[in-house]
Amino acid sequence: MITKKSSAQASRKIVHFVGIGGIGVSALARYFLSQNWAVSGSDAARHVITDGLKKDAINVKIGHKRANVPPDTSIIIKSQAIPGDNPEIKEAARRGIKVLSYPEALGSITRQYRTIAIAGSHGKSTTTALAALLLIRNGLDPTVVIGNNLKEFGGQNFRIGKSDWLVIEADEYGRAFYHYSPSIAMVTNIDREHLDIYKNITDAKNAFMHFLANTVAGGALILNRDDKNLRSLKTRIAALAKRKKLRVIWYSAKDPSTAKIEKVMKIFGTHNLSNAESVYQLGTLLGFGEKNTLAAIGSYRGAWRRMEYRGTMKLGGGKAPVYDDYAHHPTEIKATLRAIKEQFPKQPLICVFQPHQTKRLELLFKEFTGAFDDADITMLLPIYRVRGRDEAGSQSSESLTEAIRRRDPDRYVVYVERAKDLPAAVKDFYLSSPFAKKDRSPVIVMMGAGDVVNATASLIK
Repeated sequence: MITKKSSAQASRKIVHFVGIGGIGVSALARYFLSQNWAVSGSDAARHVITDGLKKDAINVKIGHKRANVPPDTSIIIKSQAIPGDNPEIKEAARRGIKVLSYPEALGSITRQYRTIAIAGSHGKSTTTALAALLLIRNGLDPTVVIGNNLKEFGGQNFRIGKSDWLVIEADEYGRAFYHYSPSIAMVTNIDREHLDIYKNITDAKNAFMHFLANTVAGGALILNRDDKNLRSLKTRIAALAKRKKLRVIWYSAKDPSTAKIEKVMKIFGTHNLSNAESVYQLGTLLGFGEKNTLAAIGSYRGAWRRMEYRGTMKLGGGKAPVYDDYAHHPTEIKATLRAIKEQFPKQPLICVFQPHQTKRLELLFKEFTGAFDDADITMLLPIYRVRGRDEAGSQSSESLTEAIRRRDPDRYVVYVERAKDLPAAVKDFYLSSPFAKKDRSPVIVMMGAGDVVNATASLIK
């Protein structure tokens, strides 16, 4: 078992992370560093996360090879994306070093704290951030492991606390959340996501029930009443609650308290109002006053790549604000574009989207064709293929472009083959469209879970 640090430790144990550049794995690496472990790791490529880890004095190697594993390593923790034939994993087997997956390691830690775990197909990161800020403001000083970088945490995805409270983002990919043992489990929604893992929506719902069943006896569940897939489990959840003596709280974006939340919330969108309402209910459950709960919600300024404002692009006679967003599922795309359209109702909206993972595009192709209805102009980049999880398929960004045109011949949609051509393409396509107005600049959102974020800088130079 992984244990919290003790002042009696005579020497530092060594932990090595394979795939340390992952957003969740990097947070766990920082946790071990805070517990006085010597931390090293490797990743396939250098990027902003690996650079950040190096600044924290973590020894990060780029590329995977057996020599990366330090002598006297006590444990190796690997990303779920790392295959069994990875040379560092094979070296661990040769030397008899214990290997845990990221969720197995984090799961061990959850059993040492009073853990709040936030799950859901969409909205996990925002809700986890809000829950963490709620506990911090009310003096509970939690440790936080989140799949995003927060301004409030100095641009990091981890916070060490001094209390016995832990707040984590509970990802369903690879059934990771099966390993977690929360005192309070929160679920934002259940959707047809990670279809390379879940056969269908029934399989996904069963997986979320497994996660909820891990809640410790006498704990609590906070669940979204507006989500039909989650609501369909109400009878099973009631039976679980009776068996384990769990308190069940169903919340809705239509609850009266959302009017108060909307007045203080700095992030926009109905989906974020729903996320904030779940945290309002968490505050009520924990006995925090309404004033402090609303103040915590109002203090949140948004996270990395969640409708994140990046700067402006000179376009026509004005400056177009540019946002980055992580949305990569049709439900997320619709919610994000609708939120931006509501926030900027008089400005044309340009969405630059990079599909993420061929399997997702193939299985949700019909949903993708209707996901961009709130964008005035849609520009599609080639698919970002996930290392170790992806391969060529029957659908592509080009075929999605054509499908959107067939669905609505008047829709302005274009395929851009190379990201380096994006600045010129945005300018030319926008200025030749009927949306180009001298008195009105467009809003641009760069969207996707791959490396589309790297192209943003070329627009805002």
